[in-house]
Amino acid sequence: MTADSAHLLARVRDICLSFPGAQEKTSHGSPVFYTTKTFCWWAGHVHRDDRARGVPDDALAQAITFLPSPDERDALLADGRFLVPAYLGTRGWLAYDLSGRLGGPVDWSEVHELIDSSHRATAGKRLIAQLDAR
Repeated sequence: MTADSAHLLARVRDICLSFPGAQEKTSHGSPVFYTTKTFCWWAGHVHRDDRARGVPDDALAQAITFLPSPDERDALLADGRFLVPAYLGTRGWLAYDLSGRLGGPVDWSEVHELIDSSHRATAGKRLIAQLDAR
């Protein structure tokens, strides 16, 4: 892992582990953040449709994969920093590029909001209540 990747992962880790009940594990060789269900993956795999239109295979090596709220999904996809990842994309998940290769600079407040939305979509009522009580 490059120093830049390690720095980005450290920022993502700090955000993810700030949520109630959040834990980290390794799955398929990548850090994954979860409560009872996964709410954020580090990195992602480029879908063949995006590769066909010229997106490099490693474009999501520095990215988060998260579950957006369904009403925000289309708007997010209109932004070039977001892609439908291989494997999880069929279940509504999106990937957000943190390297800047697919668009402008990283907006860390937006990253926090995306992870918050994903945490709320996957966490139980008790954990959401703890989050709302902050």
